[in-house]
Amino acid sequence: MNKNDYIIRLETTDDYRETENLVREAFWNVYRPGCSEHYVLHMLRDDPAFVRELDFVMESGGKLIGQNMFARTVIDADDGRIIPVLTMGPIGILPELQRKGLGKILLGYSLEKAAQLGYGAVLFEGNIAFYGKSGFDYSSRFGIRYHDLPEGADASFFLCKELIPGYLGGITGVYKTPQGYYVSDEDVEEFDRNFPPKEKLKLPGQLF
Repeated sequence: MNKNDYIIRLETTDDYRETENLVREAFWNVYRPGCSEHYVLHMLRDDPAFVRELDFVMESGGKLIGQNMFARTVIDADDGRIIPVLTMGPIGILPELQRKGLGKILLGYSLEKAAQLGYGAVLFEGNIAFYGKSGFDYSSRFGIRYHDLPEGADASFFLCKELIPGYLGGITGVYKTPQGYYVSDEDVEEFDRNFPPKEKLKLPGQLF
C-alpha cells in the first residue's frame, strides 16, 4: 500500500464505534483471551488526560484501517519536579493489514504531530523490537522507572522517546500511568456485549 492509498486524519465522533471495533479486532486474543483495549479507548475519550489533537485514524477506501491516540501524564521526578509527558495507545492496524509497514507510518505521523504541539517525550508499554525502529529506547536508559514495579524486575516493556532532544536530561523519577487505562474486567465484559460475538482463546505468548 503506497501513500496514495490511505489518509491519516483526526478521529470524529462518527468514527467512534468503527474505531472501537477496529481496536477490538487488532487486539483480540493478543495479550489475553479477548481484549480490553477497545473499552480503554472508549473510556479515555472522556478522560481529562485525553489529547483530542492527537487522536488519529488511518483510512483507506472509506474504511478505517488503523488508529492511534495519546494521553497526558507526568513523571514524578526524584528532585520534586513534575515533568509533563505523553503516553500512547492503544495503537492498532486491522489484522489483515498488519506487517505491511502501516503501523510504522501511522506511528511516525503521530509522533511528528505530537512534537509539533510541543510535547517533550512519550513513554508507554511496548515491544522494543517494533518500536525501536521508530526511535524508542528502554525508559531505564533515561533514568525513568515504571510505577509499582519492584526493584530489579524486568522493565524491558517500558519504552521512551524524546520528542524534544534532551527533554529528560538530568531527570530521574517515576512514571505515572493515567487512571483512565485502568478498567475492570466486569465493565469490559459488559461493554463487549455491544459487539459481534468472538471466541476468546488462551494462546501461547499471552501476558495475562
